[in-house]
Amino acid sequence: MSAHPLSNIARWRNKAGPSGLPSVCSAHPMVLEAAMRATLPADLPLLVEATCNQVNQEGGYTGMTPVDFRTRVEDIARLAGFPMERVILGGDHLGPNPWKSLPAEEAMDKAAAMVRAYAAAGFTKLHLDCSMGCVGEPVALDNAMTARRAARLAAAAEGAAPGGDMPAPVYVIGTEVPIPGGAMEELGALGVTTAAAATETVSAHRKVFEEAGLDGAFARVVGLVVQPGVEFGNHNVIDYDPASARELSAVLGDLPGLVFEAHSTDYQTRGSLAALVLDGFAILKVGPGLTFALREALYGLDAIATELVPEGRDRTLRQVMEAVMLADPSHWGKYYEGDAEVRRRLRHFSYSDRIRYYWPSAEAEAAVEQLFGLLDGWDIPEPLIGQYLGRLFSAVRAGEVPCHARPLVLASIELVMQDYIAASFGLDRVTGSLRQA
Repeated sequence: MSAHPLSNIARWRNKAGPSGLPSVCSAHPMVLEAAMRATLPADLPLLVEATCNQVNQEGGYTGMTPVDFRTRVEDIARLAGFPMERVILGGDHLGPNPWKSLPAEEAMDKAAAMVRAYAAAGFTKLHLDCSMGCVGEPVALDNAMTARRAARLAAAAEGAAPGGDMPAPVYVIGTEVPIPGGAMEELGALGVTTAAAATETVSAHRKVFEEAGLDGAFARVVGLVVQPGVEFGNHNVIDYDPASARELSAVLGDLPGLVFEAHSTDYQTRGSLAALVLDGFAILKVGPGLTFALREALYGLDAIATELVPEGRDRTLRQVMEAVMLADPSHWGKYYEGDAEVRRRLRHFSYSDRIRYYWPSAEAEAAVEQLFGLLDGWDIPEPLIGQYLGRLFSAVRAGEVPCHARPLVLASIELVMQDYIAASFGLDRVTGSLRQA
């Protein structure tokens, strides 16, 4: 059995090369392709993670099981020329969250089945999160109960892991506050996880794992999810403040073999991302920030198509997306507050980017394909790129990105990925320019 690429991540900061890496939390094919293109020239593995709500044995909101998700990643890697041996597949927030409206035992049975499906499909980086209460329980559980349930899921993973040449899974424990995927309101200052809380979480899990005979599994716990004081809401972003996290960062000295995993790092500046890595937050989760860049580029092309082919379609992409979201408010209705005009704006432009749930719909996919079809064969004029895709103008002028629709979308996502890759190496190490499509 081969060693896991992340088994010694806590020692990365003491040797040449990267000190951390991004975790790409998205199932969108163009996001995955762009992440591969950006990562290919870097001396980094590509960590791609699916969440418990997104992908599970019942299909999740994407309709994909873990095997389906793996197949999608393999297919995209083949087309992008990215070696699958450099891909680490991970599962995020694996626990009872999708079924927390059920009694705890029933929800945990389903969570265990999900973890077995992830492990059997070759997902080798598993975040075990049983911190949420089920029906009749408190909203948040204490450390002891959370750890007992996490140990149950670790046992399920250990029993289902394929073995052979596949490395044994590594684990991440703990959870963050606010909720995964961004808060629902405008945020003020955030409370940073205390050093005491971090050590208590680790101690509780170690004790329960050892009592359950899972010493070997606990030895492969490589990360702890904490709140370093970064988050985004619908309207604003809370940037990382190293001084506020100094005590938390220092506690890693008492937790050998562990790094911190920072969730909701979307929209952080490159400098803040680099500071997080420097302070031991070695795994940087990003998801909505990537699909936000996807939406920006698609909407820019939408406006460009209206300029170039004004009679080419009955509805713009934005009009289609508005209709799709209004027809099914389940993914945004309870998350966006305000009057009708504010909610309309948030549907398209919120940092929480809940429009990402609608790109897989048949209507949205057809509208995107129609948009690409309208612009097929066009050398998009530079002034229009400057007007509607301004962040890419310099790269187009420099000949780094073709002035064609699809490469422009990929390049928009790659720009975000490059911030994370550069931060993984430190600000003085920036990985090359955008690659030609």
